[in-house]
Amino acid sequence: MATKKKTRKHISGGWQDWATDRVLRGAIWCALRLPIRARLWLMGRLVRHVVAPLAGYRKRAEDNLAHVWPDMGVTERRHLADLVADNAGRTMIDNYDVDGLMRRMADADITGDGVEAIEQARAEGRPVLFVTGHFGNFEAPRAALVARGYRIGGLYRPMSNPFFNAHYAANMHALSDPVFEQGRRGTMGLIKHIREGGMGVLLFDVYDSAGTPIDFMGQPAPTLTSAADIALRTGAALVPFFGIRKPDGVNFDVVFEAPVPHGDPVDMMRDVTARLEARIRENPAQWFWIHRRWKPGRQRKRAAARIGP
Repeated sequence: MATKKKTRKHISGGWQDWATDRVLRGAIWCALRLPIRARLWLMGRLVRHVVAPLAGYRKRAEDNLAHVWPDMGVTERRHLADLVADNAGRTMIDNYDVDGLMRRMADADITGDGVEAIEQARAEGRPVLFVTGHFGNFEAPRAALVARGYRIGGLYRPMSNPFFNAHYAANMHALSDPVFEQGRRGTMGLIKHIREGGMGVLLFDVYDSAGTPIDFMGQPAPTLTSAADIALRTGAALVPFFGIRKPDGVNFDVVFEAPVPHGDPVDMMRDVTARLEARIRENPAQWFWIHRRWKPGRQRKRAAARIGP
């Protein structure tokens, strides 16, 4: 008689999420009492060696890397996944020291073909929507502008870990309001803020089944056109930006790229995607491969089903 094999599934809000949050809360509290370099080193190592394995981030990163670069060896994938986790830990503690991050970013060099467009829009009271991915430290450019007197709102996707999300969201508000939670109400709030001449940030590079398939790193990935739609609806300049962590692991290059030309929303998002791809290929360890951008396991199963026995 055949028996069904039981599998344990991770449940959001379960003991794994609670344990991960307890580890991170304690580490954040301790790390914020250390000098900046020691703090970043500690959080990088903690996420790399403890949190990433516990939360399944390391496996997800390795699966994503294998999906995009199937010829990459297992050892290289593991090493790159560890570097990704290290950057994620550093980014986390960067962003929990809001005042410190703004002090650091106040003196950071701001470069790129989009700088002039941003300054002109601010002078004329015209809206700007910044778009970026989970790369480097995606809050560093926002902090650089806030430190220079800009008011930058944002739309964020809640973390899957509800315990962690509670203080994560509060910390985003501390950097610059208004910040809206993803959803119909939040999107309308961001649109209203931008339509009135405001500036805001939107991250686009997380899996959403409602998105349009756009090739990303050589593989189709469902991509929401929200950033393009909002820019078209409000007349805002759509400006990609990147906070690229320097080799010292502490400081950043802040780059504001030329605005994406308005047109078909899908074509606009293809442009944004291509710009993020270019950054990832230059610095693959700085993109958050720990996030869901594809569902490689599901796609492999579908391909096998099409081929048949």
